[in-house]
Amino acid sequence: MIIKISECCGTFAENKDLARDIREKDIRPKYDDSDEKIILDFAGVDSSTQSFIHALISHFFQTTGESSLDRFEFKGCNKAIKSLITTVINYSLE
Repeated sequence: MIIKISECCGTFAENKDLARDIREKDIRPKYDDSDEKIILDFAGVDSSTQSFIHALISHFFQTTGESSLDRFEFKGCNKAIKSLITTVINYSLE
């Protein structure tokens, strides 16, 4: 399953309510019902807020821990977005 973040958010992923909707409507059903890898493709996204990334993925890492690392793949991330994802994952695993 591939979710192209730019298709719903454009070049700046900032809306945490939209991130929550993506999490609940698109990611959670696949996460709960299959072992399929969830690919979050950030190609075309120039920047994001930490609150967007947090609303998008932190729940999974907080509830299932490091095993969520096996379920997600992050593609097309620039350096700033990679850093935000790493920060959110580390914070969520504490």
